[in-house]
Amino acid sequence: MQPRIPRQSHREQGIHRADNDARLSAELAAVVAGARRRALRDGDRQIDTAHLLHSLLESDPQARAVFGDGPQIARLLGYLVQRSIGYGLRWQGSVEDSGALPVIPAAEGWSPLAASALEDACERAGLRDGDLARGLDLLAALVADPEARAVEVLHRAGIESPEVLVWTESRPGEYVRGGEPGC
Repeated sequence: MQPRIPRQSHREQGIHRADNDARLSAELAAVVAGARRRALRDGDRQIDTAHLLHSLLESDPQARAVFGDGPQIARLLGYLVQRSIGYGLRWQGSVEDSGALPVIPAAEGWSPLAASALEDACERAGLRDGDLARGLDLLAALVADPEARAVEVLHRAGIESPEVLVWTESRPGEYVRGGEPGC
């Protein structure tokens, strides 16, 4: 039986090989792999921005720190967990695409917004310091489109995405490498 979200070969270009993309930090590649596993487990046709957000919050302490340690992060994670049993069921079988961002062609296994968010994260890293894309780059990219499923989840948890975007974009020097502060 073939998986619903096929694993692409190393030879394929662009976002098809996101888990092996040389522009992603090892941590962010692990986030992508986690989002792929989550989409498969949930029975979704495509990896969407909510899968990426969920995996990012589970894997990246800096991205998680944006939301604090209190009830806000607990509520957000609760909504992400419930996506496969509650309001997220209406997403199954539909493609996440707001039409606001250009679609990356032939990004099989990815929603257009998730594919664009990964590309945007890589571009943000290039503009920041030319280094590899990291968790906060992806978090900023995920909240950039108000129609993204990740933004809907944030909104339901009482978190406004423009505030998250402002926070991530105003602190480019606060990235952590290997657990140590600094660039």
